[in-house]
Amino acid sequence: DVRGSGPAGEAARRLMEDHLRGRAWLVGDRLSLADIALYAYTHVAEEGGFDLSAFPAVGRWLERVADQPFYVPMSA
Repeated sequence: DVRGSGPAGEAARRLMEDHLRGRAWLVGDRLSLADIALYAYTHVAEEGGFDLSAFPAVGRWLERVADQPFYVPMSA
């Protein structure tokens, strides 16, 4: 399902949530290329129909990435 409600979308969100629960970053103890790569899609996931409200660890991770020095938000 391209609107985010299918089983693959749910599985991806759950995997990220489980992985980020209890850790700040995807790999290691600081921002990495893995965080940057997944942030690019995840921070706009709700625009694509993916509900992130049930994934608080993902939400906190999104905030941490956006709080990094030199972060530049994308604007439409």
